[in-house]
Amino acid sequence: MSPQPDLAALLGSRLCHDLIGPIGAIGNGVELLSLSGVGPSDELALIAQSVTILKARIRFFRVAFGIARPDQSLPLTEIQSLLSDLHLGGRLMVDWASPADLPRPEVKAAFLTLLCAETVLRSAGHIRALRDEVGWSFTLSSPRLSSDPRLWSLLLSPDSAAELPVEASEVHFPLAAAAIALLGRRPELDPLPDGLRLSF
Repeated sequence: MSPQPDLAALLGSRLCHDLIGPIGAIGNGVELLSLSGVGPSDELALIAQSVTILKARIRFFRVAFGIARPDQSLPLTEIQSLLSDLHLGGRLMVDWASPADLPRPEVKAAFLTLLCAETVLRSAGHIRALRDEVGWSFTLSSPRLSSDPRLWSLLLSPDSAAELPVEASEVHFPLAAAAIALLGRRPELDPLPDGLRLSF
């Protein structure tokens, strides 16, 4: 019997695929306006920047929430470019260090973990994402780090989502737990003087 398809991940892939086209069309329209004699303006610059961030967000979501097959990989240059566009002009900084090419299931787990980090950092702070010979580590530092133990329970225990309430804004915590479990690993959380480190 063939395994059941991951319908939630297929839905994520479908939504991101359908959304990226119209967003790209808006970007093309802004570029045409800038070439048609309309002078540069703060309004056009704001739209262009917003389109860049939105396109990066959809690409990020497609990896985090979409299908991740073991035979697929993502190059380091694409990941770094995506993260650079994603946090363009924001208060959250992400430093990513990894091998040149990564299996897509690993990037999926890492991106979901980054979403968890964004939530507890409240969109301000610094994340150091490192993939070395030992595994993954995410070092978070921020003066406004959230310390909600329920959120970390959703991540540290794959079964906790069945016992704890989960809001739509928190769904990436149990999804990250599941993605990490599929890699055959377990997440660990270590407090630091000015933040924390999550590893798996």
